Amino acid sequence: MSLSSPLRVAVVGATGAVGEVLFEILEQRDFPIAELIPLASRRSVGTEITFAGKRLPVQEAKPEAFEGVDLVFFAATGSLSAELAPEAVKRGAVVIDKSNTFRSDPEVPLVVPEINAAALLDHRGIIACPNCTTIGLVMALAPIRRVAGIRSLVVTTLQAASGAGRDGIDELAVQTRALAAGEPLAAPAAFPVPIAHNVIPLCERFTEDDYSTEEHKLVSETRKIFDQPDLPISITAVRVPVPVGHSAAVLIETERPLDVADARAAVAAFPGLELVDDPASNRFPTPRDVAGTDPVLVGRIRKDLNSDRLWLFESSDNLRKGAALNATQVAEALLS
Repeated sequence: MSLSSPLRVAVVGATGAVGEVLFEILEQRDFPIAELIPLASRRSVGTEITFAGKRLPVQEAKPEAFEGVDLVFFAATGSLSAELAPEAVKRGAVVIDKSNTFRSDPEVPLVVPEINAAALLDHRGIIACPNCTTIGLVMALAPIRRVAGIRSLVVTTLQAASGAGRDGIDELAVQTRALAAGEPLAAPAAFPVPIAHNVIPLCERFTEDDYSTEEHKLVSETRKIFDQPDLPISITAVRVPVPVGHSAAVLIETERPLDVADARAAVAAFPGLELVDDPASNRFPTPRDVAGTDPVLVGRIRKDLNSDRLWLFESSDNLRKGAALNATQVAEALLS
């Protein structure tokens, strides 16, 4: 199933944090849209979004809304994707889904275009985008893997409050203001404990093996994107009091020897990455630097003190490359 422009495009989750950024990116990149249809759950019907200088009413996301639509971006809950994505495909649309619903389905490609765009050739109407943390991680690793292979990984993520959606952003802001004013904190809702002035070694929820659902996602998605189903990955996912920008510290065991200079050169040459790595000048990636930008920043590339493994640190905007930008790039690849 291919696409030809201009397109009738629907966005499910139009009023959410990712939906808002998606509209910005579609406009910035001059994506070929004949008509844009913002969709959301029933409680958001009647609100409006702004796109290309026009106010557009938000309609209810339901099967009939996809009649005559060419492309649907799902940037909402997994339950909406599970219910409505097949309905959109039945009506002839291609679906690009940001939720976790289809990522582990062997018949659904999980795509980061800079890495595995060829997987789009096998799509059957639904294409999954990886977790926002996975995207930054695999982008930073891809050039290392290309030149030296990857044998194993040890990963610690540092994930922004916006990874929990608009509620996470709002909770961090409210708690930060309360602490600055010396006021008591209300009971947390978006996170299990207060996020302001704190770090939380839990993203999403724990499973029976004491790993979090987020940690399991990062492992399975990285393996699928790299087509390495048995890649050993040790992982801890941590929530940090940052509004936007996920980061990760990664220890990489390569299949072939790779020195620091060659690793830096590979990163600098890879599309979508920016090398920020000058210890003498205290230059390294931070979420503050990456917020509102498209590249994944990579730095702190160095040899491990106890082995031939390499360390690196990466940061990316989880709402842009981690979500809306990657989805848009998938759609652009389908048009090319």
